[in-house]
Amino acid sequence: MKFTVSEIAQMLDGTIVGDEKVAIDSAAKIEEGRPGCISFLANSKYEPYIYTTQSSAVIVNKDFTPKKDISATLIYVENAYTAFTILLEEYQKRLANVKRGVEQPSFLGEGGQIGEDVYRGAFSYIGKNCEIGNRVKIYPQTYIGDNVTIGDDSTIHPGVRIYDNTVIGQNCTIFANTVIGSDGFGFAPQKDGSYKTIPQLGNVVLEDNVSVGANAAIDCATMGSTIIRKGAKIDNLVQIAHNVEVGINTVIAAQSGVSGSSQIGEQCVIAGQVGISGHLTVANNTKIGAQSGLGKSIKKEGLSLSGSPARDLTEHLRAMAQMRRLPEIETRLKELESKQQASVIDERD
Repeated sequence: MKFTVSEIAQMLDGTIVGDEKVAIDSAAKIEEGRPGCISFLANSKYEPYIYTTQSSAVIVNKDFTPKKDISATLIYVENAYTAFTILLEEYQKRLANVKRGVEQPSFLGEGGQIGEDVYRGAFSYIGKNCEIGNRVKIYPQTYIGDNVTIGDDSTIHPGVRIYDNTVIGQNCTIFANTVIGSDGFGFAPQKDGSYKTIPQLGNVVLEDNVSVGANAAIDCATMGSTIIRKGAKIDNLVQIAHNVEVGINTVIAAQSGVSGSSQIGEQCVIAGQVGISGHLTVANNTKIGAQSGLGKSIKKEGLSLSGSPARDLTEHLRAMAQMRRLPEIETRLKELESKQQASVIDERD
């Protein structure tokens, strides 16, 4: 698939310096470019590469001023990194639109409503009374249970399992082998030491523009809904328990886990391997560092936390600095103890 520089500039609302008719067929890092590629320059430390790159075109910030001659055609935009992301999204969208139709064998249950230009891959299963929107892509070996709704332009990658009654909004992406709507971890302890399973009767709701990475699991609610609000991004290997709510545009990195009934606010950033206990509230714009453990609610917005148990980032870094000095402190303490003991002995003599 090819674009001209002129088409790309129009797409990005950019200004061209150079040959606007150059054909572009792929993207590359600026240091690895070749003829026919387009690259971008957003970080000044990569500027030396723009004078040697073999890429045919480079997207740059509008305030960029070359210090030497550049062979590549330049496209000036407001923000080069954002513009390059938009370009990649458009390219991916056009590639995805190539996939249409129904591959066999595949199964569609009774009462299903399928929109226009839908792709259903081989060995995919769609249960009864499902509503599949326009331009949805359902890749091979996907299981979709009964009464599931999937909005327009969403993509379900291979091996995904979507349980009954799940609601998925528009323009969502669920990557391979993720499970949406499996039972929450609900067991009631009994007098004899055994556990009685608590039926999980709710569902999962993913609002528009949600992305869920590979091998993640989002459990259905005991009652009501587990909700991932619009624009949230869930990384690979993340566990979201029953009745959790993840706020608008919150991001959760790999191997993190959120226990049942916790409420995560909007615009939060949760780094990798973070553990969040159940029934907590996390305020909007909270940032939690990698491998942190959160055991109490965060009510004040905009805090940065780290450590286990999680605490204010500045306090945590100060404590870590002191921990590095523990061997030195121990040595000094032993010296003081020795002097104290020697002083006591001298007084006795």
